[in-house]
Amino acid sequence: MDKSKAALQVAAANAKVLNAAVTFFQADMLDPEFRLNETFDIIVSNPPYVRNLEKKEISNNVKCHEPQDALFVPDDNALLFYAALTDFGHRHLHPGGHMYMEINQYLAKETAQLFVNKKYKDIELKKDIFGNYRMLLAKKG
Repeated sequence: MDKSKAALQVAAANAKVLNAAVTFFQADMLDPEFRLNETFDIIVSNPPYVRNLEKKEISNNVKCHEPQDALFVPDDNALLFYAALTDFGHRHLHPGGHMYMEINQYLAKETAQLFVNKKYKDIELKKDIFGNYRMLLAKKG
């Protein structure tokens, strides 16, 4: 799911090359009117998570080739997409379904706590090759 049609076209082309069975939807997760009647075994997400105060840490090859709204979140509400994902998962994951997502290394514990608070199970934080927490895994309880 992405609000960008162009991003979905690239993703669909990649799925075709990989012969991967993937379902795509054009939608904005934060839109209160958004409705979906599908359920899934797995949800994978790389939502915007870089706070504006961290912009200087992002390399130009990323900043110059990615839409700003795909990267940055407000400093005072940096976890807004993760809060939406916890609710989305409760509505759209099969029982025992899994969520995998990229996270902000500086907000790993706070992000994990959102999933704890929403009763997800088997929550794990994973580190990247540089030793920074960069991924969160969670199972629908």
